[in-house]
Amino acid sequence: MYVILTSKPGNFRTEIRGGLRPLQAYDYLFYGQKKAHFVIAELLEDTKIRVIEEGTSIINDVPSKFFEKFESVERALAELEHLTRFGSVEAKLEKVPLNGG
Repeated sequence: MYVILTSKPGNFRTEIRGGLRPLQAYDYLFYGQKKAHFVIAELLEDTKIRVIEEGTSIINDVPSKFFEKFESVERALAELEHLTRFGSVEAKLEKVPLNGG
């Protein structure tokens, strides 16, 4: 199974930890400005995904059971593409290196 991890600069970031294998990364650009960073990761086992709120000391370890799961990388990417299209606005997903978030 595969999950999508999201980070929003200035708001929060997710960390890759044990039980996850990152496969692909994308930046979401809205009118040329980076609004989010996504990582499609293989879920190797049930785990907790760390979400860190930026600018605070708040850390949440969220069980992977609460994340939407996809049967393939292609389905996860299709969901990302669906979520980031809004009619005629200038928005796109740009593939980036895995450490580019």
